[in-house]
Formats: sequence, C-alpha cells, structure tokens
Amino acid sequence: MNTHQEISSFIWNVADDVLRGLFKQHEYGDVILPFVVLRRLDCVLEPQKDEVHALWNQYKDKIDDPTPIIQSFIGLNFFNYSQFDLSRLTANSLKLNFQNYLNGYSKNVLEIIDNFQLEKPVDKLLKNNRLYLLISKFKGIDLHPDVVNNHTMGLVFEELLRKFSEMSNETSGEHYTPRDVVKLLVSFVFGENRDDLMGEGKIRSIYDPCCGTGGMLTIGKEWVVENTNPNIDLRLYGQELNPQTYSICKSDMLITAENPSNIRLGSSLSEDQFQGFRFDYMITNPPFGVSWKSEQEFVVSESQNPNGRFFVGTPRSSDGSLLFLQHMISKMEPRGSRIGVVFNGSPLFTGDAGSGESEIRKWIIENDWLETIVALPDQLFFNTGISTYIWIVTNNKKPHRKGKVQLIDATGFHGTMKKSLGSKRKFITDSQRESLLEIYQSFKESEVSKIYPNEYFGFTKVTIERPQRNEAGKVIMDKKKKQPKADSSLRDYERIPLQTDIDAYFEKEVLPHVPDAWMETDKNKVGYEINFTKYFYQYKPLRSLHEITQDLLRLEEESDGLMAKLIGQ
Repeated sequence: MNTHQEISSFIWNVADDVLRGLFKQHEYGDVILPFVVLRRLDCVLEPQKDEVHALWNQYKDKIDDPTPIIQSFIGLNFFNYSQFDLSRLTANSLKLNFQNYLNGYSKNVLEIIDNFQLEKPVDKLLKNNRLYLLISKFKGIDLHPDVVNNHTMGLVFEELLRKFSEMSNETSGEHYTPRDVVKLLVSFVFGENRDDLMGEGKIRSIYDPCCGTGGMLTIGKEWVVENTNPNIDLRLYGQELNPQTYSICKSDMLITAENPSNIRLGSSLSEDQFQGFRFDYMITNPPFGVSWKSEQEFVVSESQNPNGRFFVGTPRSSDGSLLFLQHMISKMEPRGSRIGVVFNGSPLFTGDAGSGESEIRKWIIENDWLETIVALPDQLFFNTGISTYIWIVTNNKKPHRKGKVQLIDATGFHGTMKKSLGSKRKFITDSQRESLLEIYQSFKESEVSKIYPNEYFGFTKVTIERPQRNEAGKVIMDKKKKQPKADSSLRDYERIPLQTDIDAYFEKEVLPHVPDAWMETDKNKVGYEINFTKYFYQYKPLRSLHEITQDLLRLEEESDGLMAKLIGQ
C-alpha cells in the first residue's frame, strides 16, 4: 500500500469490519483515528523499543525522571518505555497490558491520547471482544515515515476525516483545506517575499490559528524549503479548537521533530494561547459562515478595549470570519508580516457603511494592509461548492504596491476531477498555480488582473431628505430649526464613491430628479466593499434580431424534416 487512497481504503475497511454493529458510523472516527496515530508512533519507535524499555528500567529508581536520557539516546522527543506496542500485544491480559502500553508513553504523547478520549471506546471494544481484533488489523500496516511520508500521511488523515464527517453530517471544511488551494495560498504568501527567506541563519515563524491537522503549516514549510532556502529555521505554531484534529496535528509535529508545544488547544478567539506573540507569516482557512455566538460575551467585551483585537468592530454573530483576520493582524511583526487567508464571499461585501464588517474592511484598506484578493473557482472544496477567495494582507507592501490593491480572477484556472469527492469537482493544476503566481508577481493589468487605488473601494453613504408637505402641497417648516421638516417616508440614501465630489454628485445625479431634496451631511458614513463581479464584468452584446430569426428558421426546417420522416414511417 503506497498511495493515500489505498491506505485510507484499508483503514476504512478495518473500521467497517470491526466496528459495524457495535458503533454507529458517525462514531467510527472516535475509535479509528487514535489507533492510526498510535500505530504510526509505534512504527517510529519500534527499532529501539527494547533498548528504551531496558533504559527505563535501569534508571527509573535512580533518578526522578529518565526522560532526558531516553530522548538523547533515541534522538526523538517522545518514547514509550512499556514492553508493549500494538504489534506485541496478545489476547491474554489484554485490558491490563493495553493500559500499561498507553501509560508507557512520554508525557507529550499522553496529552495527545487524553484529548482523543479513548477510555469509553476502548471499554466498549473490550466488553465486546473487539479490541484485540482491531489491534490485530492494525498490525498489518506499516505507517513508518520511511514507508508513508508525511505528505501522504496528511492526505490519509484528511480523507478519513472527510469520510467520518460525511457520516456525522459535520462539515469537513472545518477540518482541512484541499491541498491544491493550500499550495496556491502559500505560493502567494511566501513567493512574494523570497528575499526575506534567503540567507544563512534565518529564523522565521508560521502561525495558523485554525490549524486543524496541520496541513497548511507543513505545506507552507515544504514550499519555503523547496523553493527558497533549504537551511532556514522555520518554526511552526498553531491553535485548534477540535481536540481530535488537534491531537493529530500534535502527533505529526512530534514525528517530524517540530516543537509540539507550539501546537495548542482552544479557541483562538476566546482562548488565545499565543497572547503577546508576533509571527512573520500567518496562514489559515477559518470555517465558512460559522456562528461565534458561543464566544460573543468574550469578543464583545474585548471589543470595548482600545487595545483589544476587535476594537475596530465586530461582524454579525452568524459569521466570525473577519474576527480571525483581526486576530492575525494583531500578531503582525512591526518590521513586516504576511497573512494568507481563505474566505467565502461574505467578508467582501456584507454589511452597509457603519456596520462592523464595513468598519473592519475600512480599517484594513485605509491602513494599506490589503495587498491582493484572488477569486477561486467554485467546487474546489469537499463540503461546499460555493465561491471562495484568498486574501493576502501585509503591513510591509513593496513600494510599487503601496496604496493599491490587486484583484485576480482565477475562476477559470482549474481542471475537472475524474471522480468527485463530495462537492469537490474541480482542482487547480501545478501549471495553473505557476501561471497565477506569475500574474500576481508581475503586477500588471489584464483580463484576469485588475489594480485599483485603495480609495476606489470606499464610498460615502449620504442621507437624502425631502420635505413634508400638507394636504395643500405646501412645505411644512420646523420652526425651531427654521428649515423644512423631513418626510421620513421619502428618505433615501446615495452611495457616492470616495473619489467623487459629494456636492457635484448631488447637483448632477439627485437635484435634477428631486429639486426639493437636501443632504443631511452630519449623517454621512464612509463604508468599504469589494464587488468582485463588477470589476471583471465583460459586456456581451445581445444577438441581433436577424441572427435569432435565422436560427428559428433553421430549427423549423429541421423539425419539418423530422416530421416528414416520422410520417413516412
């Protein structure tokens, strides 16, 4: 078994063979995923298993903690001092020996096991004589990194998560992002900043506040190492809300010799585990359209603090996407950071002038942090066919990009999958990704690339009033203000582009139609939105009447011929 499809299929069949009738299908993941992790850890530790067991017994009564000695001996930051692993367990004394096996892991692995919450599933397997059957099945697969590399293993976990999520009616989009999308995102984040990544002794950080199984972090590091600097010290940080995917991510960091303490559990919005940290690069795909009501009290409270992450504004509680972007902006290095985030369409335009969403967009654009937005093809994700967008945000734009935003229409850059995976029917090829990176880096206008000044996306929302009139049609005056009373039923609003003079617009576009109108300028509000479709709209002239007539005549002739054949029969 070499491909991720073969390995995933094997593991899925194990689940179906062993768990069917005992667990509901939506519970399979709670049992299978931790055993996949345990088997992979076992495969890494197996060559030095006996030496570690002997070392532990040699030093356990002589020093308080033999951990440093064992870690130094095996060259890994995790171990298991038990005489057992999954391949050495037998049906005899299984309950006791399995518990001894789990307890033999180092503390960093025990924390992973605790978050998998294995106790109840294992008890159920034991009571129904299925635990040894499950263990014996996993003995048949070698998951050592030399056999199944980290890229393939990541695909295995993602495929299993997708299947388990479908069974439980969860959204697999909360767990991971398709790799073709991740590769495009990281190429934009890192490809524009190669100079910062080159050179000896470079230390840089990558952070994902919704890291899932860690796919974005590992792919980001792989891209940098392969395309810029193989010797860079690139440190990975992540936070994840879901204990299961957090455990998978942390175990992967253990195996790949990353620092597992840099992966932390909890909500990035209400339980920020990296307060005070600054990061060089940040990449994420927050869940699309997910409510933040459960964290509303905390977020709203922080939004009242001028030094808080959310002081500029909060979006409606039904979609917390922009909160994650604010969270990442708060962690930008003063010397310069780059952020890549995947959103659905909502953050582009939801919210009128003065709303939380508009105020957040205004804050980002007026600070000249928004560099690029890329419109992706639809049907790229496994759990939704909706349109998605990559935002690139930075506080260190190159001189030729300052004061400008580049929009790229990548909706036509895709191939078609031979077989759909959930809602995913399209993918971005390697050559298409390279083409898009070239379009981005060239910073030139074309059919698929538009460049606008920051203020182009802003507008002033102006309140237009008209006077109340009595039954005789005469204007009713406000005696105190010595001006006409406004008729609220006739009130209207105009959205005037920031680049347009408000008074001139009013005289040209409003007064010719309603000469008695006036502007309530003290109610003016500045808003920002990004109407992506409008910027790339291409007018297609309607067909001429002559062309339509000719088509109808042709169809009529064809139908007459068909009728003649039918009647002739």
